[in-house]
Amino acid sequence: QVQLVESGGGMAQPGGSLRLSCAKSGRTFADYTMAWFRQAPGKEREFVASISGNGLRTYYTDSVKGRFTISRDNAKNSVYLQMNDLEPEDTAVYYCRAGRGAFWDTDWSAYGYGGQGTQVTVSS
Repeated sequence: QVQLVESGGGMAQPGGSLRLSCAKSGRTFADYTMAWFRQAPGKEREFVASISGNGLRTYYTDSVKGRFTISRDNAKNSVYLQMNDLEPEDTAVYYCRAGRGAFWDTDWSAYGYGGQGTQVTVSS
């Protein structure tokens, strides 16, 4: 059974940084495309970033390009989201997802496994 556990959320000031981590249980972590999604209060869930199984390909939504970086360590069965230059609009619950699809998939349903989410709050 695939389990994902997110960590690293919290509070930050505008312009600050946070790093989210997601650990996946089970074998064959490198077989999975990994992604981060987020959902802000009163808004629809949205795709944030994704990374291919070998870590060589990444994809970002426009609003986070240049500020967020997704990476993975297959030896540690983990994926990360480094968030810099945070904005209040980044406030949301962030979800880690795993799937067998292409790294450019931005649809939630393309990723069959997910964690409980971690809260990120950006406020002065």
